[in-house]
Amino acid sequence: MLNSEDKSYILEAKSLNVNINHSSILKSLSFHVAEGEIYALLGGNGAGKSTTLKTFLGFNTATSGAIFIDGLEVASSLTQVRRRTAYLPENATLYPHLSARENVEYFLSLAEIRKSHADIDQAFERVALQSDAWDRQLQTFSKGMRQKTAIALALLREAPIFLLDEPTSGLDPVAIDEFNKLVKELASSGATILMVTHDVYGACQVANRIGLLRNGELVGEFEAAKNERIDTELVHAAFAQRQTSDS
Repeated sequence: MLNSEDKSYILEAKSLNVNINHSSILKSLSFHVAEGEIYALLGGNGAGKSTTLKTFLGFNTATSGAIFIDGLEVASSLTQVRRRTAYLPENATLYPHLSARENVEYFLSLAEIRKSHADIDQAFERVALQSDAWDRQLQTFSKGMRQKTAIALALLREAPIFLLDEPTSGLDPVAIDEFNKLVKELASSGATILMVTHDVYGACQVANRIGLLRNGELVGEFEAAKNERIDTELVHAAFAQRQTSDS
C-alpha cells in the first residue's frame, strides 16, 4: 500500500493520468486540498472535472500516478476512504415517493448507522431545510431542498470529506447563496471540500483555492488572500482565454 508523503493534505492527486476507452482524459494532474479547505476545480464541458471526482471515488482507475484521501491511496484502501467521503452528484439520487426523513433513515440503515429522531431533526436544522418539509415527499421538493436533504444525510454519516459535482447547477440565486453559506460553515467546522464546477462566479464566491482544468490538465491555480475572495475578473479572464484557445 502506498502512502502520501504529506499527510497534512486530506485530498491529493499526484501526476494522475486516466485513460478511458483508449482516450487520455486526465493528464499528469496534481493538486491537493488541506483540512478545512474548499477547493474548486473549474473547467468547461469535457475538461475532466467529473472524471476527477469519480477517480477519487474509485469508479475510475488511474492509468498512472495516484490519488490519496487522508494519506491512504484510494486504489488500495477503497472501503476505508469511502466511509470518510460524502459525494453529492449534480442531481442527488433520493427516492421521490419518500419523505426527507424517510430517505435519510433508509440510507442510514443501509450504512448500518443509527441516529435518533432528534439527531435527524438537528441535521435538517443545520442545513436550513424548513421544518414543514421534513415529512413531505421529495417529489414536492425543489432541487435546492433535495440537495439540503443529501447534505443532511452526509452530516449524519459524519463524513469529513465532501466531493461536490456541479452543486449549484440549476439553483436560483437565493438557493445558491444558501448553499454557499452552508459549504463555508462545513469548512469552518473542519470539513474538507472538493467541488467541480463550470461556474466562475460561484467558485470565486466560495472557494479558498481554484484550479483551472483544461483538456484534463491543470493550467492554473488561484488563491484567495486572507479574509478576501478570489478575484472573479482575473479567473474569468483566464477561463475565457482557455476556452477560446480550445475552439
